Amino acid sequence: MRRLIAGGAVLLAALGAVPLAAQPVPVVFVHGNGDHAGLWDTMRWRFESQGYPADRLFALSLPHPVASSTVRGGEANRSTPAEQAAALAAFVDAVRARTGAPRVALVGSSRGGLTIRRFVRDVGGARVSHVVTCGTPNHGVFAQAGLQPESEFNGAGPYLRALNAEREVEPGVATLAIRSDGNDKYAQPDGAAMGMRGVATGVDARGPSLAGAEEVVLPGADHREVAFSAGAFRAVYAFLTGRPPADTAIVPQARVVLDGLVSGEAAGAPTNLPLAGARVTVHAVDAATGARVGAPVHRRQVDARGRWGPFRAVGGQPYEFEVEAPDGRVVLHLYRPGFPRSTDEVTLRVPAAPPPVRGDSVRVLLVRPRGYLGAGRDTVEVDGQPAAGIPPGIPTVDRVTAWVGGGAPRSVALRVNAERLVVRTHPGDPRRVVVAEVQHD
Repeated sequence: MRRLIAGGAVLLAALGAVPLAAQPVPVVFVHGNGDHAGLWDTMRWRFESQGYPADRLFALSLPHPVASSTVRGGEANRSTPAEQAAALAAFVDAVRARTGAPRVALVGSSRGGLTIRRFVRDVGGARVSHVVTCGTPNHGVFAQAGLQPESEFNGAGPYLRALNAEREVEPGVATLAIRSDGNDKYAQPDGAAMGMRGVATGVDARGPSLAGAEEVVLPGADHREVAFSAGAFRAVYAFLTGRPPADTAIVPQARVVLDGLVSGEAAGAPTNLPLAGARVTVHAVDAATGARVGAPVHRRQVDARGRWGPFRAVGGQPYEFEVEAPDGRVVLHLYRPGFPRSTDEVTLRVPAAPPPVRGDSVRVLLVRPRGYLGAGRDTVEVDGQPAAGIPPGIPTVDRVTAWVGGGAPRSVALRVNAERLVVRTHPGDPRRVVVAEVQHD
């Protein structure tokens, strides 16, 4: 086993510049607990920018993305490892049929890596050439036999003990594990980051490692950055292609087409199921004020497939995605910065209920889906002032709530490091949910 440190620098130095194969291996990206396919957009864009064919890059949204409390399942809108592996198997077979490729590469974030390992071990090892796990709790987020023993995330429980028995890497499948050196909230010796301060977890930063796999350690990376950051791309690309990428920049496209899924929530958790009947209106907005510019640029009522596009966008133009739930109880206003490239995975998740009320203030939610927010590590501001609600220490939150005056509609400027996004509030209508989602590439 080669041990590769500092973002894969050793690996990259050892590999020469080798041309891509005429038909490179199809890559399937698998999201983590509660997530969706759209989180892989920046990874896919980087692959495309290096010449990897877009029609060989796939990301799936598993229908019930949140794990059951036990591997036996039986909980509404929750999934077991077996159910996840079966859904992945169907998707892999569809990709193989579409591309004609006998084998695919699988890249998984967090729980997605466990889903991949279960699939490869029990179902489809012969269909897989490469496996990459990114921040995957391969030995649990805790390893305590008496603590939630039937959870798939307990390294001392029967599920992970069985998955890791005999071998942790399947013969004939090249495997890479990417992890942090200590900033991953789910690879900590103390349970504080999971609300269990003072409880020894039985795991540490090496928890996402795999015996027999190559390894890349990304210094300072948080639980999501080990999957979605530029450093993660560099390591994944080199591992799959046998050559380092020329750089990690996302090259803008001249023609940008967007599409994606409208989904919602059920039984207190997000789904990746179609929210048929929702109404989507897309507005171009002014980057400086968040105000709408001209008439809506796209409208659609969502059909049974849950798709809201396609929509031909202007590259670099920020947009507001207004989504009204089928019953009209909630209206989502999701603000996104400009899209540099096309994607068919712009996921619009509508909350099940309106936002909470706090006096005469209205709520603005700032979300960083591809990374966490670390006090002292990241600059997070609301109207030029430091955002509240970011705990010190290991980055553990991916969102902050800002309460702003609700007397009249107003612009709210939000900043995460170099990214800036301005939104508009909608006071006077309690159905309105305003969310700013930064790209964080």
